[in-house]
Amino acid sequence: MQALVLVGGKGTRLQPLTTDTPKPILTLVDRPFLAYMIEWLASHGVDEVVFACGFLPDQLQEVLGDGSGGGPRLRYLVEPEPLGTAGAIKFAAPYLEERFFALNGDVLTDLDLTALWRSHEKRKARLSLGLYPVDDPSNYGLVDVDADGAVRDFHEKPDPGHSGPGLISAGAYVIEREVLDMIPEQRNVSIEREVFPRLLGKGLCGLRLDGYWKDIGTPERYMEASWDIIEGRVETAVSGDEGGVFVSPAAEVAAGAQIGPRAVIGDGCLVAAGARVSDSVLLDGCRIGENAVVTDSIFSPGVTV
Repeated sequence: MQALVLVGGKGTRLQPLTTDTPKPILTLVDRPFLAYMIEWLASHGVDEVVFACGFLPDQLQEVLGDGSGGGPRLRYLVEPEPLGTAGAIKFAAPYLEERFFALNGDVLTDLDLTALWRSHEKRKARLSLGLYPVDDPSNYGLVDVDADGAVRDFHEKPDPGHSGPGLISAGAYVIEREVLDMIPEQRNVSIEREVFPRLLGKGLCGLRLDGYWKDIGTPERYMEASWDIIEGRVETAVSGDEGGVFVSPAAEVAAGAQIGPRAVIGDGCLVAAGARVSDSVLLDGCRIGENAVVTDSIFSPGVTV
């Protein structure tokens, strides 16, 4: 089973954390973010992951490797220029199987991909969308499905005053290879705006998936995702303690320093005596001096206070 993961963006909403580091390998608690996705895909039977890369692809490959150490095989394709969600899938066509997963690479989730795959097969769909329920859909486009799971319509971001929950695309798809014939070559193409509408009534289906789902594309969501991992709200290995604190074994916290509630202290960090760190993430190599106070912050690697 194969998955194509779209990781071509620059992660501009997370700058300066992502100025020199691709968002997919930005450390999230104790590992590169994409390691969570690889773990999730492997748990649903995926044995090969193809990354459609754009920004600093060599760093991705250096950090993640080729999978030979265990888990799915990893392959890297570099777009010559930004091609959009559908354009990137078309670019990867020579390496894709007859049916495959396609996923946005900026989401932390434990949704049931196996259920989506089975639903796709049962309905004989051409493209199936994983759908996720949200209470406030104002930041997303809504997806309307009928009782049989056929997608009826899409709605652009509703007004902030929109009342009631809705279903949004979770950025997880099962795609039949024949759909790629609909995508023009060598230009920027949006799957949401140019492909989905053409498939309405022609084999486009959706399935509601319950579980955990978060787009980590902003500092606020990155922080929330960190606490959700440590506090066990995501189905993955939990590395924190009961106070929502993770301290790397390769970090040094002096006697008399106060860590938490909620904190991530990365590799090579030093927190000196009398310092207090709460509701904050310190990435690798940060140094917090005596009696300094850090709260509600994310520090890039190597910051000194």
